[in-house]
Amino acid sequence: MKIILKETIESLGIIGSEVTVADGYARNYLLPQNKAVLATPQNRKMLEQFKGKFDLQIAKEKKFAEEMAERLEGVVCTIAAKVSDEDRLYGSISTRDIINSLASKNIEVEKRMVLLNEPIKNIGTHKVPIRVYKDVEPEIIIEVVPE
Repeated sequence: MKIILKETIESLGIIGSEVTVADGYARNYLLPQNKAVLATPQNRKMLEQFKGKFDLQIAKEKKFAEEMAERLEGVVCTIAAKVSDEDRLYGSISTRDIINSLASKNIEVEKRMVLLNEPIKNIGTHKVPIRVYKDVEPEIIIEVVPE
């Protein structure tokens, strides 16, 4: 089903773009949540009228993302964890630990923004990218120290 997005959805596209999605996803989520409209000729004409408004919204989102990226770039988070004799962690440092550490520095990020491929299981310094916006991914430094 072809739809026109009324807001930016990371997995689909930016506001005002026309995308094809599964019928059920459109009917059960996007349309009832008012996140999209059907791609009819009438809605396409409406899209052209609001194109300037959409461009302004995209610019605002991008500017906010770049400001947040500047705040995040080079942030160092120190996380203490229990360590065995071989300098391996008993548990692991997960996305939730990183979010809590950033929250203690008054930086709010969502779980889906932290791009941690697998949990951190060793002490030392690790770089973790944070996806703020499409193609805007500053890296933070996580220092895991023994408790």
